[in-house]
Amino acid sequence: MVYAVTHSPGWPEVEAAFFDWGAYRDSFPAISRAFLLNVKIFLIAEAFILVFALLLAVLRSLPGPVFFPIRALSIAYADFFRGVPTILVIALLGFGAPALAIDGIPTSTTFWGIVSLVLIYTAYVSEVYRAGIESVHPSQEAAARSLGLTRSQALGWVVLPQAVRRVIPPLLNDFIGLQKDTALVGILGSVEAFKQSQIEVAADFNFTHYLVAATLFVAITIPLARFTDWLVARDRRRRQAGALA
Repeated sequence: MVYAVTHSPGWPEVEAAFFDWGAYRDSFPAISRAFLLNVKIFLIAEAFILVFALLLAVLRSLPGPVFFPIRALSIAYADFFRGVPTILVIALLGFGAPALAIDGIPTSTTFWGIVSLVLIYTAYVSEVYRAGIESVHPSQEAAARSLGLTRSQALGWVVLPQAVRRVIPPLLNDFIGLQKDTALVGILGSVEAFKQSQIEVAADFNFTHYLVAATLFVAITIPLARFTDWLVARDRRRRQAGALA
């Protein structure tokens, strides 16, 4: 495959346009600095998503007819934001909210990019949390209640710790996707890594600058992916050891 590509008739032009190492070296510092914004967006959004998604999952799992409206709203939220493309939410909020010109509403494109990512990924991560909560056997809660704990205490001290521990690997997979989606904030004008690479490409019409941005994203996502694999393998070994015991 590599031989076929590098010996094709158009390879010299492709190499000059996409693999110019001089252009790569020249633009790497600027794109690296812009990539810090991607990391900042990722860290801020992740902190809010972890909390809001857990709250949404708990609300959706509340039992009894009295909590039906809350469960219905939680389901509607998750269904809506999982159904709308991320880039549309970013565009609608990023361009629409500041245009309202209401006092006190931030106009920062980065702010609205973070809000959009939090809204979208809260819906996805809440489903991961909910799966973890439902995977905990009801006998765990029953045992906690028999010891005198209230329903909320049983949920907080017995069910949720087990649920969160079980869903850490899929949570990391979602956050790998979140890290990549921070590049979408660039459509609002925030100068993150992809936007900076577009600026560099517009300056000299060389697409190697996109390769710089890709390298930076891969440098973050591959270690996260391998860490996720390690957690999955460790969890599998622990479960097998428990079954043998």
